[in-house]
Amino acid sequence: MKNTCNIKKYDVYFRLFLSFILLIIAVFMQYYSLMIFSTILAYTALKKHCWIYSFFKINEKYSAENYYMAHLPKYNPSAVFMFDRDGEIKFENKNAIDNFSHIKNFKDFNFMDLSEIIQTELNDIFYYDYKEFSYQFDVVGVKDIKSVLVYATDITEIMDLNEEIEKTQKEIIYTMGEIGETRSRETGNHVKRVAEYSELLALLYGLNKQEASKLKMASPMHDIGKVGIPDAILNKPGRHTVDEFKVMQTHSILGYEMLKGSDRPIIKAAAIVALEHHEKYDGSGYPNGTAGEDIHIYGRITAIADVFDALGSKRVYKEAWDLNRILDLFKEEKGKQFDPKLVDLFLDNLDKFLSIKDRYKDI
Repeated sequence: MKNTCNIKKYDVYFRLFLSFILLIIAVFMQYYSLMIFSTILAYTALKKHCWIYSFFKINEKYSAENYYMAHLPKYNPSAVFMFDRDGEIKFENKNAIDNFSHIKNFKDFNFMDLSEIIQTELNDIFYYDYKEFSYQFDVVGVKDIKSVLVYATDITEIMDLNEEIEKTQKEIIYTMGEIGETRSRETGNHVKRVAEYSELLALLYGLNKQEASKLKMASPMHDIGKVGIPDAILNKPGRHTVDEFKVMQTHSILGYEMLKGSDRPIIKAAAIVALEHHEKYDGSGYPNGTAGEDIHIYGRITAIADVFDALGSKRVYKEAWDLNRILDLFKEEKGKQFDPKLVDLFLDNLDKFLSIKDRYKDI
């Protein structure tokens, strides 16, 4: 790459003239160092060569920046930005100006540190909601020009479709859960409360939002296996005989068998919940007598959510328990039926669970 200074013609002539004058002075005054300087000046004028540009690699930097500027899609239907290392806008196309006039600096996106993006040449995406639209922004750090390129894509329609799919999926899952509850003449709000309790307890336990949301979607199907239990046993108003209780216990395996063949994450989680929500922490539960943390966390969480709601609700075989009696049971069964850490989290955050119960009251 030539290290040209991009000087104009009159600059070339001026340098040559100045070089000639210096040469005359150098000859008459016998200043040989001045003669060398005159020669260098003439050389830079004729070759348009600049030692300063060469030393600081100015041309390389300008050339790289010009390359990116030339290739930025000015007429792209999506918004395009270029930010300098201070976060100031160096370039924005028409779409960016028209639709993101409020963006004056990279900091307005509330994304990560700009210098880190440039230094690591990060290539990442983030999501940005503005007015009624949703956008995906692709962020690219370019170390050579100490800049960040940002490309926007309108994903509003995709987000709306995903939301609709999620709502439909949720409705189907709740409906499936309610099938089991309806068979046993229990209220459909039971599965909604169990779902909300499970999500809250999962977050309190430290599961991430994605896992907690998955459990929320899966837990309503904890009793789906009840569809395979005879009505005479399922809705018996009194205590079950030993044989009847053995039949009732099979609903966990029936539910697991119904769901285990799916490769969808939510249904796989639901299969775990259906199988293990009657296991007990001390190993005395069913169907497999699994104990402690060998019981999947989904099963341990749903067990507390299910029992808390079931005890507080009227059933064909019992009246609803009062709150103090329910709390006494959880304290007594801590480390026996229930995971002790989960019981502590439940009791320490009881007001949040009662708020959910109040929000989804049985009509």
